[in-house]
Amino acid sequence: MDTWDAIRSRRNVRQFDQRTIPAADLDRVLEAGRIAPSSRNWQPWDFVAVTERDQLVRLAEVWRGGAHIARAAAAVALIGPVPEDDRQRGWLFFDVGQAAMLMQVVAADLGIGSSHSAVGDQDLAREILGHPEDRTCIAIFSLGYPADRPLAPIERFNRRPFGEVVHRGRW
Repeated sequence: MDTWDAIRSRRNVRQFDQRTIPAADLDRVLEAGRIAPSSRNWQPWDFVAVTERDQLVRLAEVWRGGAHIARAAAAVALIGPVPEDDRQRGWLFFDVGQAAMLMQVVAADLGIGSSHSAVGDQDLAREILGHPEDRTCIAIFSLGYPADRPLAPIERFNRRPFGEVVHRGRW
């Protein structure tokens, strides 16, 4: 798949079939996050890749909308430093968001679906994932092969029209 097709193929997938993700493919997804751009090359992220079913089921409990994690072949928890102030918090979320998006586009390129989840229970996340006290779990995304239909480029997006979103030179 070329880059544009991978971008157009990525969609939120919350129902997965039972196939496991080959280790090399999961490593490629993680590598995409590792080499993502970040402000001043800060690289504030660590990733915890989870593939054990019992751990995935427990991890699904950290957010009320995280049930898809329990059914996934894998999940990636995005871990970062506890922000010192609002400025650092903004850059942290921006940088980690770039890493997450790159990982999800690479996953789509491999035919692997994904969906993101917030984290409401930081204590439970820390218990399951084992990250240190000076780190926080920013988000989790599930990975797996779609149960309903394979990923393919989407021709008609449910998005605001291009001319309504894009402004040239001025608003």
